Amino acid sequence: MDNSIVISTPPHVKSARTTKGIMLDVIIALLPAAIAGIVFFGWRAAVIIAAAVLTAVIAEFVYYFIYNGGFKAKCANAGGVCISWLKQFDFTSVVTGLILALILPSTAEWYEVVIGALFAIIIVKMLFGGTGKNLVNPAAAGRVMMFLSFSITTYVATNFEPISLDSNLFTGATHLSGYLLGGTASAKMEWIDLFMGVGLAGCIGETCKLALVIGYLYLVIRKVIKWWQPLLYVVLSAFLSVCLAATAEGASFDISLFVDYALSGGLMFGAIFMATDYVTSPKGVYGQLVYYILLAVLTSLLRFYTKLEVVSFVIMIMNLIVPLIDTYIVRRPFGYKREKKVKEGK
Repeated sequence: MDNSIVISTPPHVKSARTTKGIMLDVIIALLPAAIAGIVFFGWRAAVIIAAAVLTAVIAEFVYYFIYNGGFKAKCANAGGVCISWLKQFDFTSVVTGLILALILPSTAEWYEVVIGALFAIIIVKMLFGGTGKNLVNPAAAGRVMMFLSFSITTYVATNFEPISLDSNLFTGATHLSGYLLGGTASAKMEWIDLFMGVGLAGCIGETCKLALVIGYLYLVIRKVIKWWQPLLYVVLSAFLSVCLAATAEGASFDISLFVDYALSGGLMFGAIFMATDYVTSPKGVYGQLVYYILLAVLTSLLRFYTKLEVVSFVIMIMNLIVPLIDTYIVRRPFGYKREKKVKEGK
């Protein structure tokens, strides 16, 4: 009888589902946001999505080909390496490229997108061992690198006019900037415009919240993510942002701003598609609670004090803390019973 134990890389799923199947579900859930982004921002959005996805897949293949000796002995084993890559291909690179594209503005240049995708796949993912071994979310790391390297802070509004014609659009980078920089009530957009994404400046995949909700519901129905995880992050972050805004000089507590904070910036997209990543999030329920609460606290604090959209930065920071959470917040093993201490003298 073979008593050996096989230890595989995460994500560990207690079902017949495979990593490839889960990634396909994530791609399907991302499609509404991708389609909405192309409709709202035009051909530039389509070019960015195509460039990011193709670069991510090609970068993974080239790294795998070189690492597995595809060029050795005058490429004698090149065909076998290619077949091996196809067999292990799990669509994680497609998901990384697609997420990276959707958290970029349509003003990004194609070569910037290519560099960001190369960094995400080769540096953040493959150098650490590939799928299941990356320390941080590759797409978030690629976005942060592009922000620091190319100062990608220019956003354009969507191609459609606001549904509420009396809305006054804020002239800053995004609608969220209006609140972070102390925008007045006249800078507010109507909630329907924020939800649908019309007349709203932002990244390709974050503007249309209807598309994000469709993707969220699909992932929940398919049991890829737990319904409460993104909700906890978004609701708590928006509420804390309202509380922090009330501390500003001359400000008061205005709960009506809750929806504006929840529907502005990349909060919803990050909460649904990035913070819930199996590899870079805690494994236990209690650890997940701590993780999403800290995400919300850090997001609201850094938004308030830096006056920037910081979701990708915060997700990266919390990814690095996840090993500590898994170490010190351990789930009780099934059937475990704490031993009763025997008092001295008995």
